[in-house]
Amino acid sequence: MSDSGSGDGLPGAVRVVAGVSGSPGSLTALRRAAQEAARRGGELWPVIAWELPGGEFHAARSSVPPLLRERCEQLAREELLDILDTMFGAAGPGVPLHALVARGRAGQALVRIADRDTDVLVLGAGHRGRLRRLLSPSVSHYCLTHAGCPVLAIPPSPLEADLAAVCRRNSRHLRLDDGQLTQRPRGRGRMRDA
Repeated sequence: MSDSGSGDGLPGAVRVVAGVSGSPGSLTALRRAAQEAARRGGELWPVIAWELPGGEFHAARSSVPPLLRERCEQLAREELLDILDTMFGAAGPGVPLHALVARGRAGQALVRIADRDTDVLVLGAGHRGRLRRLLSPSVSHYCLTHAGCPVLAIPPSPLEADLAAVCRRNSRHLRLDDGQLTQRPRGRGRMRDA
């Protein structure tokens, strides 16, 4: 795993760069990026970005211990390896893989790495509430407006909203409303207990 994007890989090969954060949307995007790389005969470049606590602006204005910097990068590297192992297992994605750990804000890092005209940048475009949009800028919006290559923004799965609603109910210790559960249709094809 390296920290730069332009120098590695086969010259002239299509690079499919995927933003990875561990969110359900980024995992869906990573799976789609692997499919795109296979379809185009290219390489898969999953990228996880990391920042120091407080962000780069704070880090530039104060001295940050080198040990903290190394630990933050190591945690990002471990997270990326865990994600790749979970998504693809020992078999891998079936295409050449160049995993990257990049320091900086996610959108800026992805645009910096996907710097060729032939690159394709794939990322998840999740639903974000108003408060979340105000507090943290959208990585997908940044990439769509700044990338010099095609950007494939993968919409969230409809199941993602349902999962979030269930998680909210569980965190508030609310009971599941069984009236919202769907029942299997009766008749032909119905499973029976033996």
